[in-house]
Amino acid sequence: MKTNDFNTYKSRYRSAIRQVLAESEKGRLDEAAFPAYSHRNPVINWLFWQRLRKVIEHIQRPTMYDNILDFGCGSGVMLPHLSQISSKVIAMDVDLLPIELVQAYIPLASNVEVKDASKIGIADLPANSFDLIIALDVLEHVKDLPRTLNELLSLLKPDGQLIVSGPTENILYQIGRKIAGPEYSGAYHERGIAEIKNELIKLARIGPIATLYWPIPLFEVFTAKKL
Repeated sequence: MKTNDFNTYKSRYRSAIRQVLAESEKGRLDEAAFPAYSHRNPVINWLFWQRLRKVIEHIQRPTMYDNILDFGCGSGVMLPHLSQISSKVIAMDVDLLPIELVQAYIPLASNVEVKDASKIGIADLPANSFDLIIALDVLEHVKDLPRTLNELLSLLKPDGQLIVSGPTENILYQIGRKIAGPEYSGAYHERGIAEIKNELIKLARIGPIATLYWPIPLFEVFTAKKL
């Protein structure tokens, strides 16, 4: 995606998120990262959107994907792009209010199917069927990490890949969270990206995508493929 195209994509979604925030109960959408994607501080806002840009750049390829899963889709910020590069996209989350609110401003494409993860488990999806699974800033929230990772990997085709991003939770990240504002308490985080990566190393081949940014790493993005 070219810089101009990405900036247009970003501006459209950021505008929608800001409108939804203005109409919603304070704090209700914090866990879905609404404050981060719409933050008025240009550095904080840029950092959060750069994670998405790195993922978008990594998953580009000449041919369409057959099936993509957006696990923990939140507001659905990746869905407009995923719907353009895949024949079918499944968006899954335990809290569907964020994506439902955003749909009033950015309707979902016809090839996107939303599933309620509080009613349908990962294991209910067809095994070995997804070319790509996106799990961006979500695995730090799950209770049973080993089980979740095993189930996600079981959904991948033999040559499929799982894309993971998450916060480092280091001291500099903690300081940045306080500077960013009360919406960034992180009280709903179970772990940081290092623990997620260490668990995945037992189950998959790990490959780097980006660390944002040296020498102050706040987020890491990487890929995992079946052993």
